[in-house]
Amino acid sequence: MDRLWGQAREELQKIVGTDSFSTWIEPLRLTGVEDGTATIACPTRFLSDWVSRHYSDDILKVLDRMGGPVQRLSFQTRSQTARQAAAPAVKRPAPPRPAGEEELAAPLDSRFTFDNFVVGKPNELAHAAARRVAEGGPVTFNPLFLYGGVGLGKTHLMHAIAREIQARQPEARVLYLSAEQFMYRFVQALRDRTVMDFKELFRTVSVLMVDDVQFIAGKESTQEEFFHTFNTLVDQGKQIVISADRAPGEIKDMEERIKSRLQCGLVVDLHPTDYELRLGILQSKTDSFRAQYPGLLIAPGVLEFLAHRITSNVRVLEGALQRLFAFASLMGREITLDMTQECLADILRANDRKVSIEEIQRKVAEHYNIRLADMIGPKRVRTVARPRQIAMYLSKQMTSRSLPEIGRRFGGRDHTTIMHGVKKIEELRSADRSLAEDIDLLRRLLEA
Repeated sequence: MDRLWGQAREELQKIVGTDSFSTWIEPLRLTGVEDGTATIACPTRFLSDWVSRHYSDDILKVLDRMGGPVQRLSFQTRSQTARQAAAPAVKRPAPPRPAGEEELAAPLDSRFTFDNFVVGKPNELAHAAARRVAEGGPVTFNPLFLYGGVGLGKTHLMHAIAREIQARQPEARVLYLSAEQFMYRFVQALRDRTVMDFKELFRTVSVLMVDDVQFIAGKESTQEEFFHTFNTLVDQGKQIVISADRAPGEIKDMEERIKSRLQCGLVVDLHPTDYELRLGILQSKTDSFRAQYPGLLIAPGVLEFLAHRITSNVRVLEGALQRLFAFASLMGREITLDMTQECLADILRANDRKVSIEEIQRKVAEHYNIRLADMIGPKRVRTVARPRQIAMYLSKQMTSRSLPEIGRRFGGRDHTTIMHGVKKIEELRSADRSLAEDIDLLRRLLEA
C-alpha cells in the first residue's frame, strides 16, 4: 500500500504542482483499497473537504491507472477513524459538508466560554450582544464589531460565540481566524493562482469571525478582497463578527468604504475593567482553582488587594493569581498578604500608579462631558481639542508609553501632534489656574 501511494504521490505532484502538493496532498495517507473504494486518511475535516472537492478526480485517475480498478474515494480523519469524513464514496467530488471545529482556521481555546466570562458594567453590553449572535436565528445586527484594549475579553467572547454556535448548530460552517491569517491565505492564493478557490472558501461559510482586523490596514489588496468577501456574506444574510483594538472610524490607513461597512452593524466598546469586575474575576478563578486543590488557603483581603493594585489588564491579573497558586501549592503555604507582596513584587512595582491611556481618555471625557469617540476622533473644535490635549499631556506624564504609541491610541495621530498638545498644556497650565486645578483633580482621580 505504501509503495502504491508513493508512486501515486509522484504522479500527483507533477499534475497539481509542488506548492499545491505540499499543502493538500502530502499530508494524506492511503490506508486501503477494497471493492473499488480507496480509503484515504486526512489530518483534519477541513483538509478532507478541500481535497475531495478539488483533487478527487486527479487522485482517482492516478490510483486507477496504477493500482487497478478504483472508482470511489472515502476520506477519513485520523482522529476519528471510525467515522466517515466529509466526502462520501462517489465517483465525482462531493459538495462540501458542514464542518465543525476541526475546520476552523484558528483553534478555539476550550477555556473561553460564556459560562466562565465574568460580566460587569464595563463589558455587559458586549457580553449581551455576543450572546445574541451566538443564539443564532435571523441576523439581528451585522456585523457585530467588538473593540477595546489588550486583555479586556475580545478574544474570549469571539471564541465563546464560535463554540456556542457550533453546539447549537452542528451543521453551520463557522470560520474563525485572525486578520493576519486572512491576509496570509490571500497572499498564498495569489502566489498559487488559486484566488477563485480562496473566494469560494471564504464566501461559503455560515459565520465569518475575524480577530484583530486592524492588521489589514494599509494592505490594499487584502482590504479589497476583505471588502468583497464582507459584502457577499452580508448580502447572503450570513453573520460576521469582527474585533479590533479600536473603533472602526479610528483605524488608520483603513479604506473609508470598509470603515463605513464595519460601522453599519453594532459597534461595542469593551471598557477597561473597574474594581468590582476585577474582584469578580479573581473570585471566579479562585473558586475554579479550589475545585482542583481543596486544601488551598487564602487569607482575607488578598483578593481585594490584588483587585486594587493590579489594574493594567485581565491577563496580568490572572497571571499574578496563577503565580500565587503555584507558589502556595509548591511550598504548602497559605496565601497571605505578606506572601502576596513578596511573590508578586515585580508585578506590583510595574502596576504602582500605572494608569492606562484608555482610562485617562475616559476620565477626561467624563470630566469635560464629551464623547470618548470625539476624544480620539478627528474633530478640532475647541470644546473637544482642549480636553484631547489634556488627555495627551496626562498620558505623557502618567504612563511610560512612547509618543508614537500615545499617538496611535489617539486615533493614529503623529507623534509630533502629541508633542504639540503636551507643550500647549504645559504653557497653559502655568497661566490658567482653572486649567491647572482641572489637571490636578484628574490626576488625583486617576491615582485613586
